[in-house]
Amino acid sequence: MFASVAEHYGSCKGIIIVEDDDDIRNTLQEILELEGYPVVTAANGKEGLALLAKVDRPCLILLDFMMPVMNGSEFAEALSRDGAHSSIPIVVVSAYSDRARSIQSAGFLQKPIDFDDLLKLVRCFCAPIHA
Repeated sequence: MFASVAEHYGSCKGIIIVEDDDDIRNTLQEILELEGYPVVTAANGKEGLALLAKVDRPCLILLDFMMPVMNGSEFAEALSRDGAHSSIPIVVVSAYSDRARSIQSAGFLQKPIDFDDLLKLVRCFCAPIHA
């Protein structure tokens, strides 16, 4: 379904994880880094938006839905108004599938996360990492 998307986005410049739960955020980061992907993290949408000004353009944003300060919907809305970053694909990662699917996104992962599904999805958006 997304086979040609990674080719379109070119080499991976990193993945941003926006997740308020420390354990989930750290686990996702560890799994992706073990696969060779550069990862930066934020604990809420406001921190996630601030990261965009500091890092190379990421190939993907993994976005939680329910967060303090700025939730997933607010983050996605702000990103859609940012011409420089609005085309970065967002994959929503949430236990709240009905509400979370209201976000314009390129994909959805249900919590608890199946890590094989996570890696398959990341590979759709981010070019393979070469050792």
